[in-house]
Amino acid sequence: MPRTVQARLDERSEQDLAVLRDEGHTDSEAIRLALREAAERRRRKSASRLEAAAAADPDDLADALRVRAEMDALAAAWADA
Repeated sequence: MPRTVQARLDERSEQDLAVLRDEGHTDSEAIRLALREAAERRRRKSASRLEAAAAADPDDLADALRVRAEMDALAAAWADA
């Protein structure tokens, strides 16, 4: 069953809602859209932070450098052929 949420909008929120209304959205559609977009941005930020943390891992960095050296060696062999 859908959940109903009430919120008091400040002036900035009213202006932001007006932007979405001007695109033809109802209040409910605009709020649902804004929530989805905000959640997606946060998910991407979170994924980026995790990726950055993994890139800083010394073992992962060592593996990446090893693989790069192996690929460079293979590329050199192809260039010589």
